[in-house]
Amino acid sequence: MSKPKVEFFEEESQTDRLSRKTKEAPFFPIAVGMCGAACLYGAYMFKRRGHMSPSVFLMQLRVGAQGLAVATLTVGLGYTMYQNIFKQEDDAK
Repeated sequence: MSKPKVEFFEEESQTDRLSRKTKEAPFFPIAVGMCGAACLYGAYMFKRRGHMSPSVFLMQLRVGAQGLAVATLTVGLGYTMYQNIFKQEDDAK
């Protein structure tokens, strides 16, 4: 019979929590950063939108920012699946 695993509760600061979550899912902060970069680009390009109405411009910007975030998370999921599949094959050998 194996010993039960004992975990102790420790207070965790916001910085420590962010660091731990980033190590667990490294593509999430990248996706948030990509979304933020798209929003900053959109804010910069807002003056140069030409005759396009602001609502159409903002709708296109929102779709683009969300698309970048989803694409980044999808790449991260594919990378994680790839690692898990080959890690299982290495463990089987």
